[in-house]
Amino acid sequence: MKGAAVPVATMLAIQVMISLAVLSLSVMMPAVAVDLAIDPKTVGLFTALIYAVAAVVALAAAGPIVRFGAMRVSQAALLMAAIGLAFNSAATVATTVIAVLFIGAAQGPINPASAHILAARVPREWFGAVFSLKQTGVPIGFALAGFIFPLLLGFVGWQNASLIAAGAAVLAALVLEPLRPRLEVIAVAGRPSGSIGKSMRFVFAHKKLRVLGCSAFVYVIAQHTFTFYLVTYLYQHCGLTIGRAGLLLSASQLVGTVVRLLSGGMGDRIPRMQLLGWTGILMTVGCIATGLLASDSPFWLITLVVVAYGSVVISWNGTSQAEFAHLSPPGEAAAVAAVQTALAFSGAVFGPPLFALIASTAGYRQAFFAVAACVLAAAIWQIAAARDEVAAIR
Repeated sequence: MKGAAVPVATMLAIQVMISLAVLSLSVMMPAVAVDLAIDPKTVGLFTALIYAVAAVVALAAAGPIVRFGAMRVSQAALLMAAIGLAFNSAATVATTVIAVLFIGAAQGPINPASAHILAARVPREWFGAVFSLKQTGVPIGFALAGFIFPLLLGFVGWQNASLIAAGAAVLAALVLEPLRPRLEVIAVAGRPSGSIGKSMRFVFAHKKLRVLGCSAFVYVIAQHTFTFYLVTYLYQHCGLTIGRAGLLLSASQLVGTVVRLLSGGMGDRIPRMQLLGWTGILMTVGCIATGLLASDSPFWLITLVVVAYGSVVISWNGTSQAEFAHLSPPGEAAAVAAVQTALAFSGAVFGPPLFALIASTAGYRQAFFAVAACVLAAAIWQIAAARDEVAAIR
C-alpha cells in the first residue's frame, strides 16, 4: 500500500472536481430557472442528458485510457468540465444544454481511469477500502457544490459562479501534469483491454456481476433523484431557502463520506453482495421517510431524515466498484469498470426524468415511494444472490 498513496489521492482529487461540476447546475437550478424562464424540474432532463453522455463515453473510454494513459484522459475530462461550466455562464437554454453535454463527457471516463490505475497499484484485499475512499470524492464534491455555489450566488451570481468553477477545473488539470509521468508508467503497463462487447458479454454472463450491475442501475436512480432534486424539493415542497437546502445537502454528503468509508472497509471483511443488499434495505426506509416530509415538518426532522437518507444512499458505489474490480480478469479492470459505470450512469439517465414526471403528475411523495419500491426489489435480489453463493460454497 505504500506506493498507492499518491495514486489514490490523485484520483480522489479528480473525482472531487468532476463531481462538483456535475452538481453545479442542480444546486443553482432555482436561480438558473428564473433567468432562463424554465421549470426548476427541468433539472431532471439536464441530469439525464449528463449521464446519457457519460454512459456512452464510459463505454468508449477503456481504449483511450490504455492508449493515451489514464492520467491524460483524466486531464482531458477536467478541461471538458471547464468548457461546460464556461458555456453555462452564457445564460441561455442552448448554451446550458451544450454545457451539460461537456460535463457529461467529463464524467464518463473517471471511474474506468481510476480502476485502471488503482487495480494495478492496490492489493486486492484492500480494494473495498481504497475504491470506497476514491469514491468519497463524489460526496465531497457534492458537499462542496452544496456549500460553495449557494454562497457564490449571493456574491457574484450563478453565471460568475460557473466561471469561477471553470477556472478551478483548468487549474486542477495543470496541477496534475507533474504527476502524470509517474502514474502513467504503471497505468499503461498492462496489456490492452479487449473490446467493449467482450466486456459486456463477460459481465452479463457472470451471475454475480449481472446482479451487481443491474442493482447499480437501480441504486443510482435513488442516489441521483436524492442528490439532484434535494435542493429543489426542499425549496419547493418544504419551504426552505436555497441556502438552507444547500447546507443540508452538504451535511448529508459529508456524513455519507464517512459511511462510504465504513462500508468499503466492511466490504473487505464480509461478502460485498450481502452488504449491498442490506444497504438497499436502509435506502428504502430513508427514501420513504424523505417522501413523507411535509411543508410543516420541523426543521430538525427534515435535517434528521435528509442527512440519514443521504448518508446511506451515497454509500454503496465504492463497494460495488471494488467487487467489479475484484472479479475482473487480469488487465481488464478498465474495460469491466466501464461496463459497471455505463450501467450505473444509465440509471441516472432514466431515473431523474421519470422522477420528475411522477412528481409533476402525482406529487413528490409518490415519486419517492416509486423509487423506494425499485430499490427494495434490487436489495432483496442481492441478498438472495448472496445467500445462494454461500449455500453453493457450503
